[in-house]
Amino acid sequence: GIRIIKDSADTLKHLTMELGGKSANIIFADADLDKAVQTAYDGMFYNKGEICYAGSRMLVERPVYEEVVERVRQRALATRPGDPLDPTSDMGPIANRDEYTKVLKYMDIGKREGARLVAGGGAYDIGTGKGFFVEPTVFADMTAEMTLVREETFGPILAVQPFEGFDEAIQLANSNQYGLAAGVHTQNIVRAHRAAARLQAGSVWVNTYGQFDPSAPFGGYKMSGYGREQGREALEFYLQTKTVWVDLG
Repeated sequence: GIRIIKDSADTLKHLTMELGGKSANIIFADADLDKAVQTAYDGMFYNKGEICYAGSRMLVERPVYEEVVERVRQRALATRPGDPLDPTSDMGPIANRDEYTKVLKYMDIGKREGARLVAGGGAYDIGTGKGFFVEPTVFADMTAEMTLVREETFGPILAVQPFEGFDEAIQLANSNQYGLAAGVHTQNIVRAHRAAARLQAGSVWVNTYGQFDPSAPFGGYKMSGYGREQGREALEFYLQTKTVWVDLG
């Protein structure tokens, strides 16, 4: 995206940039954990994490942290990679060899940096010798300086971090260079709206994730880009304002 912006500067191209993300799902202790874990897990591993708004970070309040980690681990272990045309498959292959190699590299980085690997962590053989399949991977006990917390992996790798309270949850969520999306899971609607207001993200989903409507604008903050797709804001991108003065005297 930055390269496109630079290349277009000489002719002042008008751009909308929807770029990468490192979106966080925040799970508070009062959340409906059955729904929150399912929603946050699907928000990460849908399309193998190869989607810009994948919820690749999960922030969990300390009182329910280990329970959530275990629930996510069980879901990952039950997820079956396989032929996307096979109805029994839960997750297809990585898009191409370069991305496959990159995803495996990120898995190795997570191990080297000392994160707790709770599920997956490598390639997956579906028995055909074909396809760039990897295991759905979950790392826990992540810290803010770790690579998997800072960089977009664009693959099925979930980074789980604990937090102690509301302010720390927001601080951790906003500490990343990206700001495309976020999820908030709580039964306290006041807390949900407070979080949504403070999160530096273009889309915030409460007790859900990845919902879209053609009338709702979509786009990012910070290094996730600028401008909006969908909705009135997207149409305004194609318009220019003109001021006309007429002397009727």
